Amino acid sequence: MGLGRRLYRGEIDVDFVGKWRLWYSLSAFLLIVSIAGLLINGLNLGVEFKGGSVFSFPAKTAAVEDVRATFKDAGVHQVIAQTAGERWRVTTEALPENTLNTVQSAVAKEFSVPVNQINVQLIGPSWGGEVSTKAWIGLGVFMLAIILYLSMAFEPKMALAAIVALIHDLVITAGVYAWSGFEVTPATLLGFLTILGYSLYDAVVVFDMIKEVTAKLGTTSKQTYSMAANNALNHTLIRSLNTSLVAILPVAAILFIGTTLLGAGTLKDLSLALFVGMIVGTYSSLCVATPLLVTLKEREPKYQAIARRLAATGGSGKGGPKGPKSAAVAKG
Repeated sequence: MGLGRRLYRGEIDVDFVGKWRLWYSLSAFLLIVSIAGLLINGLNLGVEFKGGSVFSFPAKTAAVEDVRATFKDAGVHQVIAQTAGERWRVTTEALPENTLNTVQSAVAKEFSVPVNQINVQLIGPSWGGEVSTKAWIGLGVFMLAIILYLSMAFEPKMALAAIVALIHDLVITAGVYAWSGFEVTPATLLGFLTILGYSLYDAVVVFDMIKEVTAKLGTTSKQTYSMAANNALNHTLIRSLNTSLVAILPVAAILFIGTTLLGAGTLKDLSLALFVGMIVGTYSSLCVATPLLVTLKEREPKYQAIARRLAATGGSGKGGPKGPKSAAVAKG
């Protein structure tokens, strides 16, 4: 409790910028694992993207094992069964007409369901291709708009740091889907788009404070850019943590309680993307975007001059923990 009160009052300074090697190493590890998962396992694309058959029928007392076994016995190889209330939604690979009839008869017999209450929907892969294309176009337009906005509202280097953090978040979230085998559906795409907005919001809050603090740096400043940025980061720390916690709690409830106890299987595709993305987004805004921004800014002559002067006079600055010295200072 003492730590929590000190954190809330801003009495704790965390050297985020000074530990950039740790953050970069951790991010590199997560990215390598995520990319490996995408290359080895790939994404488990839903029927909306690769085509297939979707069966919907009422079976109040059925268990998921019974539903899967019924479809397997009828000659289906890929079975994804989800329940929503008293109805089942079962996704399979594309099936020929005779197999469709066999499955309908097996379901009707096993669960005492009239054949006319078993709805069958056939989805072709061309629709999924159109959705994927539009999603990539939307992502590209979003990225371009963000670069333009941040470049005008802040500066190009902040825009670059924010975009790198966004890509970092998307790759790691996609890696979690690859390793977990969760199905990627249109709801998952909505989750990914939400991640982009959330991660960007957190980065903008941090960058706005950094812009305000570093605007006061001059030739006689007692802080390097890294010190001032780290100080600004600590001032927004409790706000970032509070925002993340409030957002993550209901998403966690949907993911862990809704999908396990209530059987809300259709929500897990969306909730997993949000849950992972929010955690990674908070981490990246604090530990990836800001250290990367500092790395870029400390190469500017103005801030190199401040760092050299403080190094020569032995000054460490006030208002925050020491950040990493610029490359010029390290060499000289």
